[in-house]
Amino acid sequence: MDCLFCKIVAGEIPARKLYEDDQVFAFHDIGPQAPVHFLVIPKKHIPTLNDLAEEDNALTGHMLFTAQRLANELGCEAGFRVVMNCNDQGGQTVHHIHMHVLGQRQMTWPPG
Repeated sequence: MDCLFCKIVAGEIPARKLYEDDQVFAFHDIGPQAPVHFLVIPKKHIPTLNDLAEEDNALTGHMLFTAQRLANELGCEAGFRVVMNCNDQGGQTVHHIHMHVLGQRQMTWPPG
């Protein structure tokens, strides 16, 4: 297993866990870009958004719901950003789909 996030899910690499259930794992980002910055990843290895299948609809919905719930629990009711990158040109550096959730600061557009 070469995937960084699969190793985190398996407990082989430590992470500051926020939440875990049978489908997803959420943890604090190691290089936060906002006062609140965490990732939500599926336990199922899916390399990119282009690799999603129809059967993954419920899983991706659960990822979004988990992001929303955790953001609000962490005090981001005034607003937060959810970002998913796809492939290298889209800024994806770990090829296991994941949501960045950022909050507790004013976001701008375009992001950069």
